[in-house]
Amino acid sequence: MSVTKDIESLLPHRKPFLFVDEIISCDAEGSVSEHVFTQDEFFFKGHFPEYPVVPGVILVETMAQAGGAALSYQKTFEEGSLFFLATVDKVKFRNQVRPGDKVRMEIKNLRVSKKMIKQSGKAYVGENVAAEAEWMCLVGRA
Repeated sequence: MSVTKDIESLLPHRKPFLFVDEIISCDAEGSVSEHVFTQDEFFFKGHFPEYPVVPGVILVETMAQAGGAALSYQKTFEEGSLFFLATVDKVKFRNQVRPGDKVRMEIKNLRVSKKMIKQSGKAYVGENVAAEAEWMCLVGRA
């Protein structure tokens, strides 16, 4: 059961750079979200035309968006807050993500304060880990 599919109300990102379709669950500990990478994603035209694969940096961005959207849903920050990716650590890419794949992001909140978010996450396709990382975002305003 979905918590929300209204991701545009939670993040400033828009297509073609919005990579969260729905939040499945969330609480103070973390969240689970999903996104389906369709064959129409802008980056598949160049990465790679003969064998399209989701770029690793997009998988990291997808996890960070999922974590931020869940915190916004829980009203952890003032409305209109922006999250700026500051560090990315411990990144590992384990399996490819291809057009049509549904990616499940399992995010853990490691530290959350008014000015900073530290999270870790894993991106799964089915039961296979596609990517994992830790990141920190600074919280600001436009």
